[in-house]
Amino acid sequence: MQKNTYLIVAVLVAVIIVATFTGVYLTTETSSTSSSTISQSTTSTSPLQIVAAENFWGSLISQLGGIHVHVFSIVSDPNADPHEYESNSADAQAIANANYVIVNGAGYDTWALSLIAADNNPNQKVLNVQELIGQSIGANPHFWYSPYYVNDTVKAMYSDLLSLDPTNAAYYQQQYVALNASLGVYNERISEIRQLFGGTKVASTESIFVYLANATGLDLISPPAFMEAVAEGNDPSAQSVVQFQQQIQNGSVKVLVYNEQTVTPLTQSIKALAAQKQIPIVGVTETIQPPDVAFQTWMNAELLQLQNALNQQALGQ
Repeated sequence: MQKNTYLIVAVLVAVIIVATFTGVYLTTETSSTSSSTISQSTTSTSPLQIVAAENFWGSLISQLGGIHVHVFSIVSDPNADPHEYESNSADAQAIANANYVIVNGAGYDTWALSLIAADNNPNQKVLNVQELIGQSIGANPHFWYSPYYVNDTVKAMYSDLLSLDPTNAAYYQQQYVALNASLGVYNERISEIRQLFGGTKVASTESIFVYLANATGLDLISPPAFMEAVAEGNDPSAQSVVQFQQQIQNGSVKVLVYNEQTVTPLTQSIKALAAQKQIPIVGVTETIQPPDVAFQTWMNAELLQLQNALNQQALGQ
């Protein structure tokens, strides 16, 4: 009788162990985040299908949605100029199948808006950042370089997730709190730069740096006409070119910010002139680089490079 009891207990233990490990296998999956996709988690409900026109917005929505979303970011190539991106049939299919689409607006991703309009899906939610923050179509489109606009956009993304998937509201709230805490690190560095170097004269080869210059309190003195022309793929006026060159040659500029994804012979010549004058050069990019890191990691790395360049110039004086 005792032996039978031992046998029954042993069988029960074995069943429990098998059931436990089977449950783990069925309900968990190692997730990985990249610039273009976040793996689908095996859950009781299908994840939301989300398309971000660019990977900086894609990174943020991926962090908010976590295991309950599948995010595809279209523009993510670190070697291409996003201003010149041309969509394809795969992009059209992804947008057509999405529950939620995030676009930058302001002429930056007109191709995405065209695909959304062509699909005309009334059940699809679309977040247009330009419209969210009340900017015009012709505004400087580099909204993700403004910590204020990033905060507004993250808040809107969170609200949209609650609307699309109220069942997982508690989970999204946890993700929202965690993301805001993580973004706090790069916001603190912005405040530190403002406190230490506010008013320092800097220049940029493109309008990508305008919002961040304002946030850090730096005095961006490079000709607006030059920066806007480069951003739009046009040739800057001769007057703006001469003015920019003089600012570098006479020592007015303390740091040059260089957009590594909108490179032209003219911007290269400005960069070379700054190097000749021993002006620190800070490289920035349109999309997340490397593409597999989080938005705030990328942004904080660029800010650290900027802070080091400003400090180098200050020590040199």
